[in-house]
Amino acid sequence: MDMTAFTLCQENNIPIIVFDINNHDNLKRILQGELVGTLVEGETQPE
Repeated sequence: MDMTAFTLCQENNIPIIVFDINNHDNLKRILQGELVGTLVEGETQPE
C-alpha cells in the first residue's frame, strides 16, 4: 500500500487491515471474519 492509498483511506474513514500476505491462509481467515493482523481506523471527529 502506498502513501496515497493510505491517505485516501484515512481521509474517507475507511478502515485498513494490515496483515502478513505471505501466510496464505490469512486473507481467507479475514474474509471469514477472524481477527487477523492489525486494524487501523481513523479517529472520529466531534461534530
